[in-house]
Amino acid sequence: MRPVAEEIAELRAMTGVELVERYVELFGRKPRCKHPAWLFPRCAWRLQELRFGGLSDVAKARLEELISEIDFPLDSVRGRAAEPRTGTPGTTVSRIWRGHDVRATAVDGGCWEHEGVIYRSLSAVAKHVTGSHWSGPGFFGLTRRAE
Repeated sequence: MRPVAEEIAELRAMTGVELVERYVELFGRKPRCKHPAWLFPRCAWRLQELRFGGLSDVAKARLEELISEIDFPLDSVRGRAAEPRTGTPGTTVSRIWRGHDVRATAVDGGCWEHEGVIYRSLSAVAKHVTGSHWSGPGFFGLTRRAE
């Protein structure tokens, strides 16, 4: 039996297509994502789980207990958690875009109002204003750009 460290080193050298094939071997199903950065840690974890054993029943039960205590936001859009930057209703964000003052005000339900129209996210407001996809928080200056 080969050392797990050697098998993980092989995984690290694999192409995306090879990682997908290895994932199918390890899990018995196709991956939901085919990006190597997503596949590698899952394959490495699975190799170790198969070799050394997974979580004990006690650990699994404790995880289930902890998960049941988490308060997940129920106002999700398209299966994603609500934007962390949804403002308290009444919060207004603004920026100057091509000489125009663009303002969006947070309303109930995590939505944003701009010029009398309700949008599901700041990104939707930014897309309406610019005509192309933008990160809403980035457009309104709520996040820092990488330097």
